[in-house]
Amino acid sequence: MLKTIKQWLGAAADVAMPRVCPVCGKALDGDERWICRKCLAALPRTRYEEVEFNTMEQRFAGKVPIERATAYFFYEKGSPYASVLHDIKYHNSPRMGRWLTARAVSDMAGSHFFDGINMVTAVPLHRSKLAQRGYNQSKYLARGIADALNIPYLETLKAVRPHSTQTHKGAMERWQNIQGNYALRNNTDDLTGKHILLVDDVVTTGSTLTVCSSLLKTIPGVTVSLFTLAAARLD
Repeated sequence: MLKTIKQWLGAAADVAMPRVCPVCGKALDGDERWICRKCLAALPRTRYEEVEFNTMEQRFAGKVPIERATAYFFYEKGSPYASVLHDIKYHNSPRMGRWLTARAVSDMAGSHFFDGINMVTAVPLHRSKLAQRGYNQSKYLARGIADALNIPYLETLKAVRPHSTQTHKGAMERWQNIQGNYALRNNTDDLTGKHILLVDDVVTTGSTLTVCSSLLKTIPGVTVSLFTLAAARLD
């Protein structure tokens, strides 16, 4: 009975304020969550997890030792799918990101990418940006993976100073822009020897992930793998 009432209320809400797919703008039906079936089926998957020493992993070679790295889909400016990332990050839709990363775990199950990972953490957001935005989208992404894998999520890193936007910077400028911006929290004593999955929303040059991975690697015996929801085309 309760489920029926919730379904009825949900249907009424959809009539009053229709939910639409952020990719194509089509109204979602009652069984569709966040993105319509057609656009989900056409999601531009990277499938990096299926490739040994893939293009994303090559970005970190010689900079920081990582176990493996992947991204769920490609990000291209102007693509209809760019709106998914934009909505998650700026339009108060972090739950869509949490739902998408849970789907990613299911979609990537055959690759064994997540095998052996003990815990999940996220690239942190400085308190000034957190106050402005209201949430850290990467934390939502990381929690979606942690929930799907039934492993702990732990905030292991902190942003100790803000930095200007990375959007229009080149690789060297991005690297210089984030030096000294991050630090380890004081809760890493139990992480010795763990395999940690570090999560962020998008990878471009990889400078932020390099700095954060380097910090995690100072914990004795820690192995780091990387996951981003999206990746700018790196090849």
